[in-house]
Amino acid sequence: MLVPLERILLALGALAVILLGLLITSNVIARAVFNTFIPDSVIMVRELMVAAILLPLAAATAQRAHVSVAFLSDRFSPRVRSWLIVAGSFFGMIALAPLFYKGCLELMKVIERGSFFSGDLDLPKWPGYLFFVLGLGAAWLRLAEIFVRDIRTVSAGGTVSDEQQHAGDLLEEGRK
Repeated sequence: MLVPLERILLALGALAVILLGLLITSNVIARAVFNTFIPDSVIMVRELMVAAILLPLAAATAQRAHVSVAFLSDRFSPRVRSWLIVAGSFFGMIALAPLFYKGCLELMKVIERGSFFSGDLDLPKWPGYLFFVLGLGAAWLRLAEIFVRDIRTVSAGGTVSDEQQHAGDLLEEGRK
């Protein structure tokens, strides 16, 4: 269930990056050539940045592609490293939970109020909040799945690794 969602969010994040590039380039050209600008481009860039960063977060989590500090943990035995990885997933879930909760509250608030950015286009505020909630929610679900899978493996006497999986592994997992 998570892999199709992650693939969709990853594609939407990539689309947001492309739209960011087009928007910024168009705005620069408009200013340089036509001495004008794209209305509310700063607001659009800010909202697209949320999508570009947070929507692919679950896919990065699935690939264990987060920044890690391994110079110390590499000195531990594989078993201790495995428990540190499990603890990292657990604390990641704890860290994301209040952000997700507050994001949901804020999303509901801006939808109920019908909040808009003040600008030329009166853009609604809810899309950025929706991107935030979707990205964090999917990342939390993936962290929970990794936590359960890893704790089962470690409890059964196995070891887990935080080595990055390749993007092809995510696609392959989706085909299973």
